[in-house]
Amino acid sequence: MEQALDGIVILDLTHHVAGPFATKLLAGYGAEVIKVEPPWGDATRRWGPFPDDVSHPEKSGHFLYLNTGKKGITVNLKTEGGRRIFGEMAKKADAIVENFSPRVLPSWGLSWDVLHSLNPRLALVSISNFGQSGPYRDYKATELTAFAMGGQMSMTGEPKREPLKNFGHQAEYQAGYQAFGAALAALYGAMVDGKGDRADISIQEVQASSLEMSGPNAFNHGMDTFRTGNVLRAVWGVYPCKDGYVGLWSLDRNIPALFRTIGRPDLIDTYVNPANQARDNDVLEAMFYAWFSERTKKEIWEIAVRERAPFSYIPTVDELVEWAPLRDKGYWVELEHPLAGSLTYPGGPFIMSETSYVLRRAPLLGEHNQEILQGWLGYSREEILQLRQLGVI
Repeated sequence: MEQALDGIVILDLTHHVAGPFATKLLAGYGAEVIKVEPPWGDATRRWGPFPDDVSHPEKSGHFLYLNTGKKGITVNLKTEGGRRIFGEMAKKADAIVENFSPRVLPSWGLSWDVLHSLNPRLALVSISNFGQSGPYRDYKATELTAFAMGGQMSMTGEPKREPLKNFGHQAEYQAGYQAFGAALAALYGAMVDGKGDRADISIQEVQASSLEMSGPNAFNHGMDTFRTGNVLRAVWGVYPCKDGYVGLWSLDRNIPALFRTIGRPDLIDTYVNPANQARDNDVLEAMFYAWFSERTKKEIWEIAVRERAPFSYIPTVDELVEWAPLRDKGYWVELEHPLAGSLTYPGGPFIMSETSYVLRRAPLLGEHNQEILQGWLGYSREEILQLRQLGVI
């Protein structure tokens, strides 16, 4: 076995972010992931960024990143012929990952009951905004909606300002990680007892499960969480420096190292006492702001490393891609695409000792139609041509 998921076949009915990210990970660890797109392509093929800012369905940075390692086939599931093809594929697959609205698959005659009857070992992972059941199941949502309604947004930002949303599509990426884990669990269950299962991933519930102690505190103690901004208290916060920002997160046992780092070992005896830290919080904040403002991130980082102090260098994205520990261990991988050219991608989220995470380029639209339809399902060239003329593929 060269990769952990060798021999596993996944049908990828996903689009946008959460689902494609989950199936990208499955492909990276060795599963044969077949991305099923409509003949006009996944909507993310029209999302930027694009090289030279020129839109092209085969050059979307968003699509290329989220679909590495997959095979690509076009099937119009709105047609009877397309649904028949998908049913034949489902009989041969180990799992399906989809992130349509809960009403979509049943409306196509591809409900869980139908799919399960076609292949009792099949696992189905469904990702949606609010889950497959409940009063909100058919509600649409944006990334902002998902992040806000999961509770995390209410805790992010300055105390007397509006809540802030995290950058990008973090709620969907979190759901993608959960869907990746759910797929592995469902696949293992089918391997053990021969019966496929369905996993229901709600993006809202993924967010709500990630509230750390805020949820339990609200339930059990009636304590609401309030926004604290960048500086929770003087020894816990993010501070500006000459060329960016540095994080400081000092527990009581770290206090000696903290004050040695800022050149004030004379204050250690006073501030090992948490009560004194609280009493003089404003004084300490002013001291830290002044000290950080006179130094660069690199200078602060080097002193902190020497003193073993809990400071964090906060790199920009440009700095991160040149970060020596990541570069030297081969984390960044360059892939050649026939139309988009040579592009660099991040590696896998974890390393396995016996098998590897492998990145391969994303598929062209319908690139593997013939391989799947003819080689896997037994369609003739004439039948494939007819399907194309009828708009089925």
